[in-house]
Amino acid sequence: MKMDKLRNTLKIGKVLTIWGWLSAALMLTGLAVASNAAAAGLLAPRDGRPPLTLSQQHVSVVIENGYAVTEIEQTFSNPHSRDLEAYYSFPVPENAAVGQFTFWIDGQPVHAEVLERVAARQLHDQQKQLGNDTAIVEQNGYQTFEMQVSPVRAGDDVRIRLVYLQRTSVDHSMGRYVYPLQEGGVDEARDSFWSRNEQVSEAFSFRLRLRSSYPVDAMRVTHGQARITQLDSGEWELVIDSKAGNGAGTGTGLDDQEVRERLSADDYLIDGRPQGISDLPGTPAGTAHIAGQRAYSLDRDIVVYWRLAENLPGSVDLVTFKEAGADTGTFMLTLTPGIDLAPITEGRDWIFVLDKSGSMKGKFPTLLDGVERALQSLNPADRFKVILFNDKARSLSSSYLPAGAAQVQDTLRQLGALQAGGGTNLFDGLQLAVKSLDADRTSAIVLVTDGVANIGETRMTGFLQLLDKVDVRLFTAVMGNSANRPLLEGLARFSEGFAVSVSTDDDIVGLMLQMTSRVIHEAMHNVDVTIDGVRTHSLTPDKLSRLYRGEQLLIMGKYSGSGMARVQLDVELSGQPKRYESSLMFPVESLDNPELERLWAFATIKELQDQQSLIGESADSEQGITDIALTHGLVTDYTSLVVVRDEVFDDARIERRNARRIQRETLARESRTGQAIKPSRQDAQSPAFNQPRHTTSGGGGSAGVWLLAVFVGLVVIRIVLACHDRVVSRGADRLRHD
Repeated sequence: MKMDKLRNTLKIGKVLTIWGWLSAALMLTGLAVASNAAAAGLLAPRDGRPPLTLSQQHVSVVIENGYAVTEIEQTFSNPHSRDLEAYYSFPVPENAAVGQFTFWIDGQPVHAEVLERVAARQLHDQQKQLGNDTAIVEQNGYQTFEMQVSPVRAGDDVRIRLVYLQRTSVDHSMGRYVYPLQEGGVDEARDSFWSRNEQVSEAFSFRLRLRSSYPVDAMRVTHGQARITQLDSGEWELVIDSKAGNGAGTGTGLDDQEVRERLSADDYLIDGRPQGISDLPGTPAGTAHIAGQRAYSLDRDIVVYWRLAENLPGSVDLVTFKEAGADTGTFMLTLTPGIDLAPITEGRDWIFVLDKSGSMKGKFPTLLDGVERALQSLNPADRFKVILFNDKARSLSSSYLPAGAAQVQDTLRQLGALQAGGGTNLFDGLQLAVKSLDADRTSAIVLVTDGVANIGETRMTGFLQLLDKVDVRLFTAVMGNSANRPLLEGLARFSEGFAVSVSTDDDIVGLMLQMTSRVIHEAMHNVDVTIDGVRTHSLTPDKLSRLYRGEQLLIMGKYSGSGMARVQLDVELSGQPKRYESSLMFPVESLDNPELERLWAFATIKELQDQQSLIGESADSEQGITDIALTHGLVTDYTSLVVVRDEVFDDARIERRNARRIQRETLARESRTGQAIKPSRQDAQSPAFNQPRHTTSGGGGSAGVWLLAVFVGLVVIRIVLACHDRVVSRGADRLRHD
């Protein structure tokens, strides 16, 4: 059984991360749930204490070499006559490594050091009781990062800076970056204790600089009135500035004319009529600037898309960091396949497991519209069943229904009469779905939820035992920034399915274009990558699974020595083995990208966390995470960033390792900014792939009804591809697993 094999596995095999593939769909019907969910901002206990003010927030993002660096600088103000403490909370960015926190004391920046969580809290509380300046950043599990700054002097301001790193990827030649501001509103106890001020009173700015060694032909932002400027073929800048008000101007980005050129008139219809971007639900409305009241409201995610030029080659890219004289370096390898994938068609069973708990009130109508579009898109040979859960689960029908017009309409009438409410008995919903499986049919379970399991079985082990009994893939739409990603992603990996995180402010255009070509193409499976010629180790992910059309393969690791090496990608296509090869140059010295060390460390920590979510925490895994985080200066569940005065650091004999790392990374970023963009492609002279990388316009076939689908409809598209791949590879996979 899968559980027995899992217990005997030291490292958990990782299904390739595919964040954001389906995110655009939630906005297709104009989903607007910001008012129903908490947002980033200052917290104050609901006991009548005077509130502080978030005067300014300035965000700077640089995306280059396959990763993003996000700097957030904020000023808190205390307009009252007594000293107060500032509490600030914001959602945990997906796959973000937080490693820099700076607090200005007496006008001078002091960089935080990473300590074990208990030690950091003790030091912070001690200094606070003494009335000394101190600040701390902690992670509240998978939900939020929380800062505390003490004191904010009466009538005075304090200034802080937070920096986090994220790997970025490109899917179907479309890139995506999310600045998360919406919380999911799933922690009722927390929300009942704190009031929240999400308003920036004086000035807000968001500046994103994209530096791509491949040409970029468009950029788009989903929220906020932005100025978008192309600086060079691969360099773009996007600015949202509250000081500019409504006169900032909106970048042309992916405009109506471009979309019409990329799609036929047939492809771009809604309710039988051609659509422009301005007609589509979810089109950004711009940011209001209300003089004297607020500069900006931190209640909606900012999502930025960029599109690479057409007909770029499939490629192999390598970015490295190795200090002079060092024995070991760090690398990030990116494979962007240009591989032909065969079209597929097949009939199957669909079980939609839909969350109708209270936290879904603002999202449930759109979820139902998505089910409607999905059901209307099924093949005549398909069957379906809909299961709903809140306090308990129930099925709308006693058996599977054929995907005929009459059955679909009857199901939709029943769904239309429902209202969201109650708790979240996720286990009951999945258990009913498992009991409904027909062993003679290829099946898929589509779970759509934004909540945290709080009724019935809530332990990961209970869910794993349930899925261990059946041969089915679970595909999960993780809605909102505070959903229980570790649980939902772990279950998806265990069943060899996938989980997709969704921002409620995702854009329709970019990801809708991505999804079109997935409808009729199979995936690569049994993916294996080997590197010969230079010793590599500590790779993450250490085991691969499937690679879908348009997806990039990102691998991080350590290398020893230097010189030429050879990378080999082995996959199976339609049951047939294929091999792709390229040369790689691992340099003796490479100083441009020191951030790679933290990114590798975070990816390694993430693997240990995934292992914990599947088989439980252990002393070894906790210590492993703690040691890596302390060495590389990262915030985790076991470590925190704390700032005290320099003399307090000295008295406590706390080594200033993080301050030195920050200086090295800052100097490297400044140096890169002043240089031309360096190409990272390794296979330009002898291409590994003989076709262009996949784009949104080369999907082969009409988008048709897929442009109508909201999130669940797009999940169906993705699962069609995955289920066919499962039929092709099931026998081979089972032999390998056994």
